[in-house]
Amino acid sequence: MEFFKTLYQNRKLAMQLGKNDFKNRFANTSLGTIWGFAQPFVFMLTYVIVFQYILKTGSSGKYPYVVWFLPGMAMWMFCSDAILNSSSSIRNYSYLVKKVVFPVDIIPIISITSSSFIGIFLIYIATMAAIAFGYFPNFLNIIYILFCAFCFIVALTRFTSALATIVPDFSQLLNIIIQLCMWFTPIIWNLNMLSGTICVLFKAFPFTYLVEGFRQAFIASSTIITEHNGLYTIVFWVITILMFMWGNAVFKKNKKDFADVL
Repeated sequence: MEFFKTLYQNRKLAMQLGKNDFKNRFANTSLGTIWGFAQPFVFMLTYVIVFQYILKTGSSGKYPYVVWFLPGMAMWMFCSDAILNSSSSIRNYSYLVKKVVFPVDIIPIISITSSSFIGIFLIYIATMAAIAFGYFPNFLNIIYILFCAFCFIVALTRFTSALATIVPDFSQLLNIIIQLCMWFTPIIWNLNMLSGTICVLFKAFPFTYLVEGFRQAFIASSTIITEHNGLYTIVFWVITILMFMWGNAVFKKNKKDFADVL
């Protein structure tokens, strides 16, 4: 497809601009990119303290709360940050859109690359915390879920980045949707609290697949990847592929109008 061809031809450019984008987020601070890692780390640590030691939640079951919670939250924070940044990327890089020779298709990828630095750091923290408690990860599982996450984010942001460019108010709506998705995704609460049809529906939710799938690398009892002969894996990939096809069509249809609305 044209998108993958463009992405491959400009992969080095996307990576370099992604690095620059991450640095530029904190260019006006004395600690620079350290803030990019410190803020989400403190956020995750606060959740652990509140839910494990103050509220004494039992959502982790028989596993240490840190081992159960951190992988799920790390995956969520990576996904949400990448989606929100990529969705507003074309407006943020309006000066590139107006350059006729610049490949507009890779602009959302630049923001995904930028968000990946923090995402990989959080995943590293979650992995080290699990190992500290004696839970060693399945690295093949981690690689697979990271691949799933990248594919889903790219598929979703093909649509959201185009719509946020044409309809500026959509960015505000997307922020609300992402906040709602956090609470409807089993990051803080456990899927075992649900049963029947509603549990099946929640498991078919792509964010649930990514969060629970990443936990499976550390906690053997989480089986969403292989459950029911891989039913939820099939559902995830069907949703991702259909979303990419739809988003790609929307992006291509509106790409010619980006420069006019910016």
